[in-house]
Amino acid sequence: MSYQKIVLGYDESEAAKLALERAAMLAKAFGAELIVASVAPVMMSSTRSGGPIDPTDPPEAHVEELKHARAYLDGQGLTADYLPGVGDPAQTLAELAKDRDADLIVLGTHEPSLIGRLFGQSVSEAVAHRVHCDVLIVHPNH
Repeated sequence: MSYQKIVLGYDESEAAKLALERAAMLAKAFGAELIVASVAPVMMSSTRSGGPIDPTDPPEAHVEELKHARAYLDGQGLTADYLPGVGDPAQTLAELAKDRDADLIVLGTHEPSLIGRLFGQSVSEAVAHRVHCDVLIVHPNH
């Protein structure tokens, strides 16, 4: 199996930093294209439609997160596409993977957010159920 396009879901969590390291290692090993996405979640309303942006997790923070990912990957001699997004993180990452014909998604997992606990799924689990490509879920060392 050879991976040609890898999508990385990134935030500033320790698990995401480990996922960044793994995605970089795999991109180097396979000569794969790397796409790094950081998605600002929208708050869910009682009707489960998209609501306002979470003020504790604004899009500007995700742009900064992508700058940190870029600095790490530049140091590894890798280039990537960097895509900030707004929406449901799992749905946005799944759509990105489909649009880019990714054959691997790399995600860190950590304690689920309040939204994840309310709906009973973490972002990594939700992505894995929505895509038809391999998903690597990186667990932080405890």
